[in-house]
Amino acid sequence: MSVAAVVHRGSHPNGALSPSRAADFMSCPLKYRFRVVDRLPEKPSSAAVRGTVVHAVLERLYDLPRGQRTLEQAAGMLEPEWQRVLEAEPEVAELFADDAEGEELAAWLAEAHKLLGKYFTLEDPNALEPAERELYVETELDSGLTLRGYVDRLDVAPTGEIRVVDYKTGRSPSEFFEAKALFQMKFYALVLWRLRGVVPSMLQLVYLGNGEIVRYEPDEADLRACERKVGALWDAITRALESGDWRPSPGPLCAWCDYKPFCPAWDGTPPPLPTRTVEEVAEQSAGVDLVDVDG
Repeated sequence: MSVAAVVHRGSHPNGALSPSRAADFMSCPLKYRFRVVDRLPEKPSSAAVRGTVVHAVLERLYDLPRGQRTLEQAAGMLEPEWQRVLEAEPEVAELFADDAEGEELAAWLAEAHKLLGKYFTLEDPNALEPAERELYVETELDSGLTLRGYVDRLDVAPTGEIRVVDYKTGRSPSEFFEAKALFQMKFYALVLWRLRGVVPSMLQLVYLGNGEIVRYEPDEADLRACERKVGALWDAITRALESGDWRPSPGPLCAWCDYKPFCPAWDGTPPPLPTRTVEEVAEQSAGVDLVDVDG
């Protein structure tokens, strides 16, 4: 049975999306196909793994009582969190396979320490008490499309206002990439609005690469537009599944893409399309990366 035989146009049969996979399709439908339909392996990225470690430290930092949330305490968590990632994802060990003296790992951890240092210049964790950290959120829209993902941090004011916070270990984006980062945040805001009945009052992106904070105040119109957009994205995905037409979108990010050897835009040949039911594709499409480094 082909993929096309199980896809029904004009509805969202068991459809599901995460912001990461939605962003994949928007940036390059062929990349989405390679990652979600073909499930081609990708090499571990040192930047992404470092981002995962830093995110874990910032999550666990708030386990400490106020007054003890210091840079020194955070730095002391880096090595244990790296070991946890290594245990959970043994393949990341290849990042330092040739590092017999441990010098590359030490430099890598030092870069992570710098990112934590940037965080302490942007926020005082002793003045904050997050309502949630690494919060899994999921909702089903009226269309039947399921949205899900992980919110780095949720702050709730005594008066009920909600602030959605996302840590980025890259630099704040240019205008070209800013819309992508805000789409991710609006995606989370839409899910929270559907779950809690309250539009988040603030979306906050914390960029540790260059020490900047980007804030956005959404309204219902923003979130309704986001809902229409994700619905249209899933419709486009099902059409591509039905037709087998997955077109590349060459651009500056191609330089870092593991899929270039399979991409016709770079004289590559895609592998034969595997058989996937829409349920299988939806499950993969709702998956999330360890961390979204740059946004």
